[in-house]
Amino acid sequence: MRFVRGFCGFASVFLALGLGAVANAQESNPAEGLGAGTLGSLMSPRSGTPKHEGSWDRGGGNGDMRFVKPGETLKMLDYKGAGIVRRFWVTIAPRSDRDIHLQAILRMYWDDEKTPSVEVPIGLFFGVGFGEQADYISLPLNETSGGYNCYWPMPFHKSARWTLTNMSKKNIDAFYYNIDFTGYDKLPKDLRHFHAQYRRENPTTPNKNYTILDATGKGHFVGTALFMQNRRGNGLGFLEGDEMIHVDGEEKPSIIGTGTEDYFSSGWYYDRGLYSAPYHGVTIKDTKVGRVSAYRWHIEDAMPFKKSLKVTIEHGTNNDHEGDYSSVAYWYQAEPHGAFPAFPTNADDLLPFVPPPPFKITGIIEGEDLLESAKANEGPLESQDMSPFAGKWSGMTQLWWRPTKESATLSLNLPAPSAGTFELTGYFTKAKDYGNIEIWIGGESVGGGVNLYNPDVIPSGAVVIGKVALKAGKNALAVKITGKDGKSEGYLVGIDGFTLKKSD
Repeated sequence: MRFVRGFCGFASVFLALGLGAVANAQESNPAEGLGAGTLGSLMSPRSGTPKHEGSWDRGGGNGDMRFVKPGETLKMLDYKGAGIVRRFWVTIAPRSDRDIHLQAILRMYWDDEKTPSVEVPIGLFFGVGFGEQADYISLPLNETSGGYNCYWPMPFHKSARWTLTNMSKKNIDAFYYNIDFTGYDKLPKDLRHFHAQYRRENPTTPNKNYTILDATGKGHFVGTALFMQNRRGNGLGFLEGDEMIHVDGEEKPSIIGTGTEDYFSSGWYYDRGLYSAPYHGVTIKDTKVGRVSAYRWHIEDAMPFKKSLKVTIEHGTNNDHEGDYSSVAYWYQAEPHGAFPAFPTNADDLLPFVPPPPFKITGIIEGEDLLESAKANEGPLESQDMSPFAGKWSGMTQLWWRPTKESATLSLNLPAPSAGTFELTGYFTKAKDYGNIEIWIGGESVGGGVNLYNPDVIPSGAVVIGKVALKAGKNALAVKITGKDGKSEGYLVGIDGFTLKKSD
């Protein structure tokens, strides 16, 4: 084992496979099985007694499912004694049903406690948000081809009781489950109970971080699944929010991050798409409605606390995005745990916010749709989410050009439905650092120019540019910086879009 110890860069990989346990095999004792579960530990002796609970047909037939009516509570597990749950599996019919995922509530009670240590909608417990089902694989949780799997170890000293309550208006036609655990005569007293807690804020509070966990006592935080929905558009600007974590009663957080997708071990707004890794991943990214579901497990970097832990995250820069945020926090701690937030009694409060269709200007050629072929001789170009600002932009997105000097030029391809003369109208953004522009078609200036200065960020409304002769298909349109208002701080330009009206 000198080889393994000598290559520290591979330490986490070897530990994940359990190979590090080989070095300590000769020092094993009857309690070795408490940390079992990795390949390298399989050669060590095991203690305890295999136990199983599930939905199997007690009559000896093949009716292995449970039927759960609306309002009914199913007792899943009621075991007296000590043990450690090692595996929890379910599958559900109707398949991938949003309401059941969000309104069937899983609760777990350890050691005769009166309030649950786990209280989470069944779909969210397995790490995917908004009532959706998405296949993914991580170390402690996964969803694969209709199966939902949990491998968080869950110790208990005296008893374990699990229930599932159907708060939906639908029948759960088939609820299959298996709970595999190991029974023991007793367990070390310092083994901590597993906890999972659901929270939601809809809408999020302006200028206040979203709270993922606010725990008191002694324990360690092991991760979260966070479900983020933009309420004012389809942009993902909320991902600019930083995590801020207060340890043991700190007034100011000692842990401050650099962005939401950074906390979830990714970058650049997940621009490479969906993926799942052992400790982190993004299972949903929906740019049509502005929705993201992501997970991060603190397995190699669990966060211990002696008195309390408060885990929060911004919703956008300085909490400037209005969102529907919900989450599941996972942690271990010694009892008693602090009071959980009141769980919703109205099942509809568990359903996701459904954003209305974004405001659209009839017949508009969206500025952001021109970005692919756009070229500027100076200054960066990008699509900008306008949902943090008051006002209505078509699609709540604009083409954002950031030149730094007069005479800069932006070239666009303006599509015309047919050849002819059209009245060209522009829709722009005005702000304190925006410049003055002219529109050119076919090498000629059209209209008298537009001053884009305003003390606040607002849509310009319809700005009639003038009549233009266009050919069918793409036409060269240029936006030129002619200067800036005396009060303006810059030369920026925001283009919401253009409309063309056929002129006689």
